[in-house]
Amino acid sequence: MATILVVDDELGIRDLLSEILNDEGHTVELAENAAQARNLRAQMRPDLVLLDIWMPDTDGVTLLKEWATAGQLTMPVIMMSGHATIDTAVEATRIGATAFLEKPITLQKLLKAVDQGLYKVAPKVPAAGMPPLRGNGPVEFTVEQAMTASVSVAASQVAVPTGPLPQQTFNLDGPLRDARDEFERAYFEYHLAKESGSMTRVAEKTGLERTHLYRKLKQLGVDLARSKRGAF
Repeated sequence: MATILVVDDELGIRDLLSEILNDEGHTVELAENAAQARNLRAQMRPDLVLLDIWMPDTDGVTLLKEWATAGQLTMPVIMMSGHATIDTAVEATRIGATAFLEKPITLQKLLKAVDQGLYKVAPKVPAAGMPPLRGNGPVEFTVEQAMTASVSVAASQVAVPTGPLPQQTFNLDGPLRDARDEFERAYFEYHLAKESGSMTRVAEKTGLERTHLYRKLKQLGVDLARSKRGAF
């Protein structure tokens, strides 16, 4: 999977994001300020950075601008904040940020933003009728929506191979146990491919606890590495 750098001055947020991303199979490095982020970015060349805007020494937008000016913005950067304004979000997008997450960050939005950043999936075009960014008058959408509206939808998309098909045939002439195992193996391989190998999302989709899901996949002989490579 990917190497992700999480930059946030709050220990609780660093630990939470690290736990979630580790569960997804990523390698996670943590920085609590801009100085540590600079060093880690130079040492490890992360595939993606989650960058908090408000930090005590150097704020995230300034660090983002520093990387862009120095030609070091070679990885997608997702900005995070619970207090950012729309102007701040739009400025970060103009500099080169790929997405914005408003705190508190939900699991679904985090994983979606990380997937879009890593696989260069173009964000959806904002719905028709969304108010334009102009003037200083009131707005009726969030900072996250404003940043999404500012990201170019012309970003390149990576072609990936398709995974198992949703409709398959099974041998019904053999023992019931064999047919059941064959079906369950195909069922889990399909969902693993569809969810890009994410155990968290497969557990949610199938209604199983993660521990039980791991045991089930091991029992069925499902190749988790192959499922990730064959993701949709």
